[in-house]
Amino acid sequence: MLGGSETYTRKTAEALALREGFDVEVLTTKALDFKTWANYYEQDVEVINGVKVRRFKTAKNRDRFTQRSLQILKNVFSLSSIGLEEKRLKARGPYTPDLVEYIKAHKDEYDAFIFVTYMFYPTYFGAREAYEKAFFVPTAHDEEPIYMEIYKELFNSVKGIIYLTDEEKEFVNKQFKNSNVPSIVNGMGIDIPAQDNSKEFCAKNGIDGKYIVYCGRIEEKKGIKTLVEYIQKFNAEVTENAEPIKLVLTGKGNMSIPDDSNIKYLGFVSDEDKFSAMKGSIAICLPSRFESFSITLLEGMGCGKPGLVNAKCEVLDGHIKKSGGGFSFENYEEFKESLTNLLDEKTNTELGEKAKEYVKNKYSTEAVISKLAEFIVPN
Repeated sequence: MLGGSETYTRKTAEALALREGFDVEVLTTKALDFKTWANYYEQDVEVINGVKVRRFKTAKNRDRFTQRSLQILKNVFSLSSIGLEEKRLKARGPYTPDLVEYIKAHKDEYDAFIFVTYMFYPTYFGAREAYEKAFFVPTAHDEEPIYMEIYKELFNSVKGIIYLTDEEKEFVNKQFKNSNVPSIVNGMGIDIPAQDNSKEFCAKNGIDGKYIVYCGRIEEKKGIKTLVEYIQKFNAEVTENAEPIKLVLTGKGNMSIPDDSNIKYLGFVSDEDKFSAMKGSIAICLPSRFESFSITLLEGMGCGKPGLVNAKCEVLDGHIKKSGGGFSFENYEEFKESLTNLLDEKTNTELGEKAKEYVKNKYSTEAVISKLAEFIVPN
C-alpha cells in the first residue's frame, strides 16, 4: 500500500478490529490511482485482514484542469468563495457522492466515524453529514490547500481530532483557532520485523557498499530531485581513495531518475524488501519539506538507523531533535556534513541506538491504539 495516510488507515483499522468490543468497517472508493481516481475494484464489499471494506464508485475522474484553474483564480487573482472552493474540492476528488449519501443514510448504525486526511472530497463532505460522531485525523501541514476557507468549519465542527505530532497540533490550532475542539496527539504504532534479510536484499538488487535509502513517492515535491542532485554532488567531491555512497529509492512516482550507477531505483517493493533496504542502510533519508508524520522515517529509525531529513519540515526536524537520532539539513553543505558524520561507524551506531529507543518508547502499537480507543469510546 503506497502512501502514509493509506498505511495509517489500514494499520489503525486492523489494530482496532482486534480489540474487544470494536466492530470496524472501512468506507472507501473503488479507485486505485490517485492521479485519475478511475474505478478499479469491482466488489462492493469484501473482508481484508479481518476488516470489512465497503467500496463506492467514483462518479467522475479527477479534473485537474478545473482544479488548477480555480487554484489560479484564488492565488493569482484573489477570486474565491465557498462555492468555488467546494467545486475545486470536487475536481480534486475522489468524487464519491454515493459514499457521502451512505453516511447520511446510515450514520445511526455507527457509533463513530474516523475521517483520515483533510484535503479530499470524502472527508469534507462526509464529515458534514455526521459531525456529532466525526473524529478526524487531518494529517495537516503547511501547504497551499490548508488555507482554503472551507476548512474552517471542518476543523471546528468535528467531535474530536487525532493529531499525529505536536507540531501538527500547534500549526492547526494557530491556523483554525480550534484549541477548544477535544483532541489528542497520538501518532501511529510502528512495528519492526525481527528478521534481518538485508544481505540477501542487497545481493538480489546488486547493491554493494554503503547507501542511504528513501522509501515513498518518487516525486519532485517530495524533494527527490534535490536528493539526487545532492548525492551526485557528494560523490563527485569524494576523494579517489573513498567509495561513493549509493542512494536507494523505493516507491512509485512520475519523476524520471538519471542513469547513475550510484542510484538504485527499485520501484514499488514489498514490506519485507522495504525493511531489508532500511536495515542494510547507513541512514533513512526524508528530503520532503511537507510531512505531517512520516511513517517511513520512524520505521527506519525503529530499525536502528539514523534519520537524515529536511530541516525546513517542522515535523521531520522535530523527530530528529526529540530523539537525537540523526541530522537535519537545509542546504547542500549541511547535507554533506551530515552524511560525512554518518559515515563514521561510532557516530552512526550511537545515533541509530537513540533513534531506535525513541520509536520504541513513543510509538508502540499497543499504547497508540489504547489511547485512540479511549478517546473514541471513553470507558
